[in-house]
Amino acid sequence: MATDECIKGFIIGGLIGAALGILYAPKSGKETREKIFNSAESVLVKAKEQCEEALKTIEKLAGDEKELYAEKKERLKKALEAGVEAYKQEKTSASKA
Repeated sequence: MATDECIKGFIIGGLIGAALGILYAPKSGKETREKIFNSAESVLVKAKEQCEEALKTIEKLAGDEKELYAEKKERLKKALEAGVEAYKQEKTSASKA
């Protein structure tokens, strides 16, 4: 538990340090804002790409599950039909005896 808190502290401290480093860098405010904007835009583009990939994966998995469901449904239907047929045959042979 303490290790998790320590790791969180390092991460938060690193982010704060990075932000302060960017803000106090020897570049002009305009250059710094452009750099922040470009970085944010890059992260946004990457996030959008990953989101699209995730959606494609989800759609593929959903399609696979639909096919699997249809196959299992068909197998169950055939098994039920076979069971009903076997019952009818058994009932017919029992009534003849």
